[in-house]
Amino acid sequence: MDLSRLIAVLILVAIVVSLGSALRQLSKPGGDPQRMLRALTWRVGLSVGLFLLLLIGWKAGVIQPHAFGK
Repeated sequence: MDLSRLIAVLILVAIVVSLGSALRQLSKPGGDPQRMLRALTWRVGLSVGLFLLLLIGWKAGVIQPHAFGK
């Protein structure tokens, strides 16, 4: 597995962990809304960052897209 794919997978794992943290705060009876908001903010930031990183990698030629169905 090359470095760009490893970085993308690690960021995706961080997004899922952040989403799980927010869900845990939401489901706890005395959950802290500030912690939930912080976790969701991290999730959105990581998602936008991953999207931008993929775009930059594609434009730089590091990531090569492939067509489905060929």
